[in-house]
Amino acid sequence: VREETRSLLRRTCDLQRLLAKLACGTINPRDLLALRGTLSLLPALREELIREEMGAVAELVEEINPLTGLERLLSTALREEAPVIITEGNIFCEGYHQELDALIIATREGKDWIAGLEQKERERTGIKSLKVGYNQVFGYYLEVTKANQSLVPEDYIRKQTLANAERFITPELKEYEELILGAEEKRSALEYELFLELRQRVLSDLPTMKGIAEILALLDVYAGLAEVAVQNHYLRPEINQDKKILIKEGRHPVVEKVLPPAGFVPNDTLLEEKNHRLQIITGPNMAGKSTYMRQVALIVLMAQIGSFVPASFAQIGLVDRIFTRVGAADNLAGGQSTFMVEMSELANILHHATADSLLILDEIGRGTSTFDGLSIAWAVLEYLWNPHKIGARTLFATHYHELTVLAKQLEGVENLNVAVAKEGKQIVFLRKIIPGGTDQSYGIEVARLAGIPEEVLSRASEVLLELEEKGLKERSQKVAAHQGSLRQLPLFCSDEHNLYGELLNLNLEEVTPLEALKLLFQWQNRVKKKKA
Repeated sequence: VREETRSLLRRTCDLQRLLAKLACGTINPRDLLALRGTLSLLPALREELIREEMGAVAELVEEINPLTGLERLLSTALREEAPVIITEGNIFCEGYHQELDALIIATREGKDWIAGLEQKERERTGIKSLKVGYNQVFGYYLEVTKANQSLVPEDYIRKQTLANAERFITPELKEYEELILGAEEKRSALEYELFLELRQRVLSDLPTMKGIAEILALLDVYAGLAEVAVQNHYLRPEINQDKKILIKEGRHPVVEKVLPPAGFVPNDTLLEEKNHRLQIITGPNMAGKSTYMRQVALIVLMAQIGSFVPASFAQIGLVDRIFTRVGAADNLAGGQSTFMVEMSELANILHHATADSLLILDEIGRGTSTFDGLSIAWAVLEYLWNPHKIGARTLFATHYHELTVLAKQLEGVENLNVAVAKEGKQIVFLRKIIPGGTDQSYGIEVARLAGIPEEVLSRASEVLLELEEKGLKERSQKVAAHQGSLRQLPLFCSDEHNLYGELLNLNLEEVTPLEALKLLFQWQNRVKKKKA
């Protein structure tokens, strides 16, 4: 059924584009032939799907009105070789219109007479090289070479002299020429009028054909999704109203197609309202974090549009929207930096996401300094987790390993990481999502894979060791561990800000040394009182 349906759909025209031309009055005879071809396929398509009892699909095609009357009219009216340009004529079949038939016969008979004229005049005059020709200026003529001028009959009327030949007409030839040209002119004018009438008749069925176009588009989508599902071994998901997303051996539908067979590593997913609402995913770059999150979003999207999904099992609780903040790019035309673009997109998510949404967030805060980025990422995670704010199902990939402590502080937050095997100085990405957090980004190892010179990598290792020995890593973890310390403080407290403003506005050229000394004593006393 799927193959037969796709075969029939493949032979239909782009009906929506054609109907747009019809509505605009720019449809041509060749378009109407394409429309006729599509209408002729509708009965077979309808019968095929109804006979197989295809459920909702059968109910859908039962609504199709095949417009057999219009299809029969177009079949009767239009020639198979009808031109694109309507003023060229030769559009309609014989038998469609009585007056048009008379003109067609007259044209054909006149051309037949002229076709036989050449042989007839050769025999009458004895001029073997005599030819009948036609051009736009002189019409039909008889052409005789200079060598045969003596054989030209008296009833020939000279029309044109060439270097090596003479062109003549006869009264009889002129009469048939007027008949043919007059009939052709009348035929073209009549066919133009008849085509406008036919187009208006087709236009009256425009609403019905729009409905047919929509149904064919839906059938095309269904058949395409079915074909993809069969070819790629997709599975029918279970759809429900629970706030739970359970996927077994999920795969990315695009990435798996560009990899060798069995080259894609499938992963499981469990997101639900209570214990697995927000997942923090850590791991090195290129390990597969973004691919994993995208595949979850795509599987949910595919399930909700009615498609089978790339997984061995899928239970999808409906989501109202899917929000993503993935990738990094600036907006030069809008004057926005990469970080500003990131924050704008994040703001949109925070303002519009609900508890029924699915959120995919990748590397929030990476566009600014470490502590600023960490602070923003921390606050965003708390806000998303809070059921009184949003409480949405969320996948959150990050390099801020300090955030993994949230799994111990907030119910429903869990840590995941991408498995990596290290062999000497090399790392092997296993592409498997496993429970637990990680405190290593393997940035230097990834840089080595990218081809960074060894001298640079050696120096980077030395700097990393120095930073770790100085406890900067531990310091950032301690800062992150205290939620209160993440509140952003103003750059200056109010009194300090006043002192700063007074100093900035002080005109030193107008202040005497004694006045300056007094000011210093006043400022010092204010600071001492503040400290006390």
